[in-house]
Amino acid sequence: MIGELELNQIYQRDCIEGMRMLPDNSIDLTVTSPPYDDLRTYNGYNFDFEATAKELYRVTKNGGVVVWVIGDRTQNGSETGTSFKQALFFKEIGFNLHDTMIYEKDSISFPDTNRYYQIFEYMFVLSKGKPKTVNLITDRKNKWADGKKRIKGRERQSDGSLKGRRKGNLLKPYGVRFNIWRFSTGKNKSTKDTIAYQHPAIFPETLVNDHILSWTNPNDIVLDPFMGSGTTAKMAAVNNREFLGFEISEEYVGIANKRLETVKEDANDE
Repeated sequence: MIGELELNQIYQRDCIEGMRMLPDNSIDLTVTSPPYDDLRTYNGYNFDFEATAKELYRVTKNGGVVVWVIGDRTQNGSETGTSFKQALFFKEIGFNLHDTMIYEKDSISFPDTNRYYQIFEYMFVLSKGKPKTVNLITDRKNKWADGKKRIKGRERQSDGSLKGRRKGNLLKPYGVRFNIWRFSTGKNKSTKDTIAYQHPAIFPETLVNDHILSWTNPNDIVLDPFMGSGTTAKMAAVNNREFLGFEISEEYVGIANKRLETVKEDANDE
């Protein structure tokens, strides 16, 4: 139990109402993408951003992280800037903007005729103080690594001068990933779960998986207040994390729970 709620459940209710049932400082990580700028219809539902943000700050543990995935629509010839406005509000209420990451897609969502094609969304990594868990993914292959090569470089001093490193750091075979993450999206690419595509906008499973690995450890609690098709819950379960989710649509809760059944079946087969 966590407050009045049982862990590893998706509750059909408004997320603000649901989070108010949680204790202060109780969630390790939130990974979510809210319904934004009317780019999709989510069974007609919308949400109160500022109230949601304040509840997220309250329930996030000290050192906890919120990954807020969002984009902007173009309206009357101009992008709305919703993403930036929300990031700044998170800072106003106490979050650190720990990192501004990019989720790059391999396909075009909304092609236009007078601007370059839009293929990305922002992933704002917000922390309540200094992140308590940081497991940076190191899968970027360094082609020059041979066990001997060192990165020397130079460092800028306080007086503006440059000072070279005498020894330098040994170049490792794999370096830390850059903060632009590219994922394949679309049928059978975001997920193999056919039922998930009954939801209008699903997370790539790998996106959620990699944030869970980056900002939590086993048995930590992962929240998604806009659970949608259940990707966050599924990847938390796959990675031995506890999860909790809210979703106002009964239809989407049903989709998410069916996806979780496949995780249980896979576990029983092992």
